[in-house]
Amino acid sequence: MRWHGRRVQVYAYTRPTDMRKGFDGLCALVTQGLHRDPLGGDIFIFVSRDRIRAKTLQWDGTGLCLYAKRLERGRFAPLWREEHADPITLTISELDLFLDGSTLVGRVALTPPAITQFSLAADHDS
Repeated sequence: MRWHGRRVQVYAYTRPTDMRKGFDGLCALVTQGLHRDPLGGDIFIFVSRDRIRAKTLQWDGTGLCLYAKRLERGRFAPLWREEHADPITLTISELDLFLDGSTLVGRVALTPPAITQFSLAADHDS
């Protein structure tokens, strides 16, 4: 997914979140907990303690978008980490899998690393 010519990043908030929080409360978690700009166009994921509910927050260029989902069966993958750990980053494909209820997201790399010119040149020299 691209937004205004740049690649969108997906960040997971790594603590259980009170799903009563709306735009302002989630923006505060992005700013204070993830140290990111909620108006930068990236996608931020929040999961309830029971992992049945999740929300995503994204600035689309004209306003904040809030997407909420409740699983009818199963639970979302636990995205919790140590209190001062770096945020989990996901690809758009991993975000889709997460919202579909995949329990592997955040635990196992589901997408191969991006290929860069440097890695292609290194492989070619071997």
